[in-house]
Amino acid sequence: QVQLVESGGGLVQPGGSLRLSCVASGRIFSIVTMGWYRQAPGKQRELFTTISTGGSTNYVDSVKGRFTISRDNAKNTVYLQMNSLKPEDTAVYYCNLDQIITPGGFLSDYWGQGTQVTVSS
Repeated sequence: QVQLVESGGGLVQPGGSLRLSCVASGRIFSIVTMGWYRQAPGKQRELFTTISTGGSTNYVDSVKGRFTISRDNAKNTVYLQMNSLKPEDTAVYYCNLDQIITPGGFLSDYWGQGTQVTVSS
């Protein structure tokens, strides 16, 4: 089995920075796609950034230029560096790993437990 553990959320003032981490444990050969979702109060969970095995990244416009996704394949870890945070970034942030290659085959759509990010003065 694969387990994901997130860390790094918290309370930050507008303009501040936070770094989230998500570590996958278990018998893993590789992970094809890693991404981050967020869910603000009263809104649907949204995908806002992904990174492929080779390091190709995608961002939605609302976070482009402020957030950076990265990964360490040797540690099965995905990071999210968030700079210039705004109150509208307040949400629960979830990491998502998809197409996980294990000795038993492919696993799909694994989620972290979620971490709260609150941007407020």
